[in-house]
Amino acid sequence: MVTIERPVTATRAPAGPRPRRRRPWPTIAVFLAPALLLFGLLVLAPIAVAGYASFFTWNGFGVPTEFVGAENFRRLLADEVFAGDLRRTLLLVGLSIGVQLPFSLALAMLLHQPLRGRRAYRLVFFAPYVLSEVVTAVLFTMIFSPNQGLANHVTRLIGLGDLGATWLADTRTVMFSLFLVISWKYFGFHTLLYLAARQGIPQELHDAAATDGAGPWRAFRHITLPLLGPTIRISVFLSVLGTIQLFDMVWVLTGGGPIRSSETLAVTMFQEGFKRFQVGYASAISMAIFLISLVFGLLYQRFVLRRDLEGAITTMGDRR
Repeated sequence: MVTIERPVTATRAPAGPRPRRRRPWPTIAVFLAPALLLFGLLVLAPIAVAGYASFFTWNGFGVPTEFVGAENFRRLLADEVFAGDLRRTLLLVGLSIGVQLPFSLALAMLLHQPLRGRRAYRLVFFAPYVLSEVVTAVLFTMIFSPNQGLANHVTRLIGLGDLGATWLADTRTVMFSLFLVISWKYFGFHTLLYLAARQGIPQELHDAAATDGAGPWRAFRHITLPLLGPTIRISVFLSVLGTIQLFDMVWVLTGGGPIRSSETLAVTMFQEGFKRFQVGYASAISMAIFLISLVFGLLYQRFVLRRDLEGAITTMGDRR
């Protein structure tokens, strides 16, 4: 007699409420507390103090007592110096986005090619970024010297005569000289960003494009440039914020002169607060810089970086 055994089937456990995962909130709070404490003391507290001082007429000594309300902000909006600072900041932002970043992108594409000595080129181009702003400013003060400066020697050698005789002392050339120094200092940083992003693009995409008959320009336009988009957007973001907060390099190079023609928002704030002892008004300028940076950062993240940030969050979520 043959007996047929019935296959054993797995029995399901009766459906019930899933056990709730207990998040380790005490552990998270312990690890976050030092960072939050430092952030509060070093970032939030100075902003709060500056905001408080901006409502007073105060010379920086003692406790502010002369409350003037929004008078410092009304004065700020009517100040031609502040309006000039904004125009110069927009000029530097425009030059950075229109000249410096495309130059850095072109240089990154060139350094990606199999050139002899490519690593040495990368090191040389990135070296200016390692220098501090003050050292860079002192170096270019000597280069732009009217008498023995290297810049005037070079212009004479190429037949331009005394074109750059007063690089930093002429109101017509000081901003472009300043932009030249800023570009020299930061183009290596942006080049490195673009180069790292370019090396992350799979070569198979360009091989497939070449097989389909696409030339170098079409491959760059339809493959390289779109895939570099997130890096370019971050680069623009950093460049604009850095320009809004520009101070030490300008201060060492020109001190805001001649005739305030190279003053930036931060330089004006420093002069009002620490040279003219109008700390209340300087605090209003600092709050204006903070609000401009904050509004730009929020709008940029909302309308420009939104897809990039959503992609990053989605990627992090997939890895869980």
